[in-house]
Amino acid sequence: MTPPFDTHQVRRAFARAAASYEAHAVLQHEVERRLLERLDYLDAAPARVLDLGCGPGHAAQAMRLRWRGAQVIALDAALPMLARVKPNWLRQIARVNADARALPLADASVDVLFSNLCIQWIDDLPALFDEFRRVLRPRGYLALSTFGPDTLHELRSAWAETDHAPHVSRFADIARIGDALMHAGFRDPVLDAEHFTLTYNDASTLMRELKAIGATNADPARARGLTGRARYRRAVEAYEAFRDKGLLPATYEVIYAHAWAPDPGQPRRGRGGEIASFPLERLRGSRRG
Repeated sequence: MTPPFDTHQVRRAFARAAASYEAHAVLQHEVERRLLERLDYLDAAPARVLDLGCGPGHAAQAMRLRWRGAQVIALDAALPMLARVKPNWLRQIARVNADARALPLADASVDVLFSNLCIQWIDDLPALFDEFRRVLRPRGYLALSTFGPDTLHELRSAWAETDHAPHVSRFADIARIGDALMHAGFRDPVLDAEHFTLTYNDASTLMRELKAIGATNADPARARGLTGRARYRRAVEAYEAFRDKGLLPATYEVIYAHAWAPDPGQPRRGRGGEIASFPLERLRGSRRG
């Protein structure tokens, strides 16, 4: 089962981080650049593109420049993030404030669904990918990145020295993501992962940076209220065990996936076997009087 998240906390954290996100999201921009390279798999230019969890909209702008004839939709659950989209983009990119789990888009209306470092904050991946399949046209293209469970393991270990409450969110592994894609019926999914290591002079700088990009703890079992100074100090001291060559590392496991939406009627995996769906017009020819 994918770890649970407090979705209201996720939305609040990213809304509060909208103004500071750009200055601190170095890793996010690098992963976005690498994910955009995967669009080279597409042979034909799409008519409609969705950037899901768009943040300030850099990927949406890159795709608008790549496919000048396409309609590009930038969607984010945090309204202040959408407000950061540069004014000269507004006539070119549609901005939508919505939840990824209930997309306000028609069935089979999107050719490319792009999502960079967003879905790790959503707990029910099979339901999410069912929603992705719903809005993608047959043979539409899905490209996503997400954080894996090894992300920030040093910080998690340091906080574990202070108490038993969760202080760092846990994310789904590559096998769960692949299974969820297969469950939703996506064709030819390809998944891979890589690790990034950022370095800091001290643990406090890392924790301030995480807050600045909105990547705060969203575990429902997290301790509420302010963290005491003594407990915070113990976590900072415990992090020192990871110091190497004068710097503190922070590991990020990034999982990439791309896949194609199936043809109409292709089955999804259900708990009791495969579930197939067909447009009504495809059933009319087999009716018997």
